[in-house]
Amino acid sequence: MNKSSVIQLNNASIFQQNTLVLSSVNLEIYESEFIYLIGQTGSGKSTLLKTLYADLNLTQGDGRVADFNLHQLKTNQIPFLRRKIGIVFQDFQLLTDRSVYENLYFVLQATDWKNKAEMDSRINEVLEMVGLDTKSFKMPFELSGGEQQRLVIARALLNKPAVILADEPTGNLDPETSNGIMELLHQIAKNGTAILMATHDYRLISKYPGRIIRCEKGTISEMAMLEEKLMGN
Repeated sequence: MNKSSVIQLNNASIFQQNTLVLSSVNLEIYESEFIYLIGQTGSGKSTLLKTLYADLNLTQGDGRVADFNLHQLKTNQIPFLRRKIGIVFQDFQLLTDRSVYENLYFVLQATDWKNKAEMDSRINEVLEMVGLDTKSFKMPFELSGGEQQRLVIARALLNKPAVILADEPTGNLDPETSNGIMELLHQIAKNGTAILMATHDYRLISKYPGRIIRCEKGTISEMAMLEEKLMGN
């Protein structure tokens, strides 16, 4: 069975304000794929992710994310695009004055869920998926770093996204906790949601293989495998 494409970029130019960051970008990502986005600091990884979730405009070239045309995207369409994608940040960006349950309930309210029973059911479902089903009453500060990142992933899953964009999701976590997050993200990909993950942690790539896209010298390229020099060998 042919898999559906969830991200397509064709000859795209990626800008940060008026500065060209990446040019001639061609990328296609399919459902269930796990893709690593690597490159040195300042190489354009985060700028590319921001373009995909429409925090930055795509002004040159063609791009589609979850059936939304990025080049023609109107401001009032951006919330609808973001319901089709999940975003996982390194610094969590949780509502610190609300419980685990309230953090997730807030997102569902903001994305026009109305039925309380359905909202409760979906919250319980995603918390179970990430192993936080007994922590719904906790406040974010009562969770470990790994648990907070699992909550962020639960939040990203609420609207059953076609793709999750993860920007250094293990950047603030110790190696053992990072392994748990990676196993969770790979399981999510196996269940059908594509993952595009920016990372500097090449140890994770060798342990949890996936396609590798590298930002370098103002463009992107696909790598067949992780080169030894990147691993520091």
